[in-house]
This record gives sequence, C-alpha cells and structure tokens, in this order.
Amino acid sequence: MDVKIEESWKKHLQAEFEKSYFGELTDFVRAEYQTKKIFPPAGLIFKAFDSCPFDQVKVVILGQDPYHGIGQAHGLCFSVSDGVESPPSLVNIFREIERSYGKPIPANGNLTRWAEQGVLLLNATLTVRAHQAGSHQGKGWETFTDAVIRLLSAEKNNLVFFLWGNYAQQKSVFINQQKHLVLKSVHPSPLSAYRGFIGNNHFVLANEFLKKNGLNEISW
Repeated sequence: MDVKIEESWKKHLQAEFEKSYFGELTDFVRAEYQTKKIFPPAGLIFKAFDSCPFDQVKVVILGQDPYHGIGQAHGLCFSVSDGVESPPSLVNIFREIERSYGKPIPANGNLTRWAEQGVLLLNATLTVRAHQAGSHQGKGWETFTDAVIRLLSAEKNNLVFFLWGNYAQQKSVFINQQKHLVLKSVHPSPLSAYRGFIGNNHFVLANEFLKKNGLNEISW
C-alpha cells in the first residue's frame, strides 16, 4: 500500500502498511472521512511522522486520542493549531515547564517547534469523530502505533519516552528500558495533574539524559 508519509518512516514502516489489518483500517478511515466530520484534517493524519523523521527522533511523547473539538487537532499529540486556545492538559504541561525552567506559559499551543527538534508527538489513535472521544479506538490504529513504539525501541538508542497516565504507561512493555529512558507520571489532565504531574521534573530529566548521551537538549 502506498501511504503518504515522510520517506524515512515509509521505509521503516512499509512492512506494516502491507499487513491486512492496515488495509482494513484504511478502508474504515476513508469511509469515515467521506461520511462524517473527522479530525484531524486528512492531510495531517501522519503529521507527527512528517514533522519528525525517523533518524531525528530523540524523545517520544505518547497521547491517546486526537482532540475532538473544532479546529484543535492537527496531528501532534497534546498540540493545537495556531490561534486555538490551549486545552487544560496542555496548559498543565506548560506549567511544569514554567516551574522547571522559568519560561512563561506561551500564548501559542502549537508544538510543531518541539517536533522539529526531534520530539515525536504520537497519539495511539490517529483519527477521531468530531465531539466523540474514543470513537476510532479499536479499529487498528493502536496496532500500528504499538508497532511504531516497538520499532523505535529496537532500532534506536538513548530515546526518552514520556508515559503520562495509565493508558500511556501500558506501552512500557514495548520499550527496552536497558537502553532508553522511560519517564512515567500521572496524566497532565486537571483531574490528575496535581497528584504528581506538576513537579515530575520530566522535561529536565529528559534534557539531562540527552546531554549525557551527547545529544542536543530540547528547547521546551
């Protein structure tokens, strides 16, 4: 199957694209876009990959679903399009960066700037129906993104994985923690952020790990 995705990822994932589940997933997603309001816009489904080529990945942040509100989702987990108000979880992410580095909370919640530094902002499910959280779960996206995590773990060294919340933490079984740094905490959602997300020091720990391994730190 010819999937429109950044070339280095296409090379590494071509075998996955040829599997039967991915063909079924593609048929489902196409039908959904033709008949319903789906986010993100179709051309941005693989933006996380297109913005951060395989060889440039240094950090992986795992989300669950794209945002399902109008104009929010644009293919990067936790990120919102230019001009869109930052959702509460993203505000708490910025609060932790402010606590760690003294950086004021930015007016712009578009995290493309992180992706371009080597942060793969990966949702487990890459599409969603408008106003219906979880509506594309269990259709094949998780099989695909689990394969991405396994691939990164196996073929790269010294990555940092941010696993926030129970759902993301379940993905740790796919990661070789002998060669990668796995950082776990509660989710940045307002429901849990003050039970251990604020103060988890993850952004500092990630940069210390990258620096120790001769890699450029991320400007959060």
